[in-house]
Amino acid sequence: MSLAVGIVGLPNVGKSTLFKALTKKQVTIENYPFATIEPNVGIVPVPDERLNSLSKVSKSAKIIPATIEFVDIAGLVAGAHKGEGLGNKFLSHIREVDAIAEVVRNFTDTEIIHVAGNPDPERDKIIIGLELAMSDLETVTRRINTVEGRAKSGDNQSITELALYKKIETALNELNTIRHLEFSEEEKKIVKELNTLTSKPLLIIENVAEDDVKKRSDAGVLAISAKIEAELADLEPAEAKAYLKEIGLEQSGLDKLIKESYKLLDLITFFTSGPMETRAWTIKRGSKAPQAAGVIHTDFEKGFIAAEIIPWDKLVETNGELAAKEKGLIKLEGKEYIIKDGDVVHFRFAPTK
Repeated sequence: MSLAVGIVGLPNVGKSTLFKALTKKQVTIENYPFATIEPNVGIVPVPDERLNSLSKVSKSAKIIPATIEFVDIAGLVAGAHKGEGLGNKFLSHIREVDAIAEVVRNFTDTEIIHVAGNPDPERDKIIIGLELAMSDLETVTRRINTVEGRAKSGDNQSITELALYKKIETALNELNTIRHLEFSEEEKKIVKELNTLTSKPLLIIENVAEDDVKKRSDAGVLAISAKIEAELADLEPAEAKAYLKEIGLEQSGLDKLIKESYKLLDLITFFTSGPMETRAWTIKRGSKAPQAAGVIHTDFEKGFIAAEIIPWDKLVETNGELAAKEKGLIKLEGKEYIIKDGDVVHFRFAPTK
């Protein structure tokens, strides 16, 4: 399944530096607002040490990791929802992603201009939150105007929609986000169709000074030094690992960001593994076996018969499929089986016409 995370924030908070380190792509990085206008897009492999272990026991010819797409969206400013600083165009780019990673600057550097004069993470979060909420309010107001007449005429669907839109309108006017509201299953479908900004999962990234990178990340907040990440991006993997150890970090901030993005979207990984390849696949937590099969190919889901399942660590411990089968560790599961993170799966399916 495709997965896109939009990196947003005010100008000059370190978004593009972070994106360059993340994707190792050359993008425009300048010390003035709106250096980035069209969004830069990078596809990044999801780090997963389990792939190497599985590849060894399966003697795979190649390894194919899962991927995540990061979109570097141009800096927003106060008044973006009114079109300030090309804001409407930038906000439209955010609608196209699955989740938002919002970068706020929490370090002082007199050589790097801050659009609001000085770094203040809390103020910056309020500015971005307000712009997203006001953009959503415009969207909901248009919907209200569209359905109000039909609701007055007694159309049941329009009555339901109008009540929902009014509920969202009230929340946005009080500067609450849609993601924190509770909805029925029917309402969730309508909200999804709105494609609002404040309904998208949100992760806050604090771009901190190098000395502060070890600060504990709170729930929903990830501390990263874009400067350190940029230095790591220029190193070979072995050198980067040694450098992380030298500065006392277990993993790079970017690896943490990718993993947190998976948590944010409630995603898990399952594997297929054999002589040709060992591959990671991404699905929503709670997906049943046929749905997982459909991620590989729609025909697999349509013709699903059963799935052979073994946890990845059990396959590695037994050193391969043959020994795992002899020990009865590979289970045959049907359509109601819910795939677990780390499952190695072989799907049985009937070819569809």
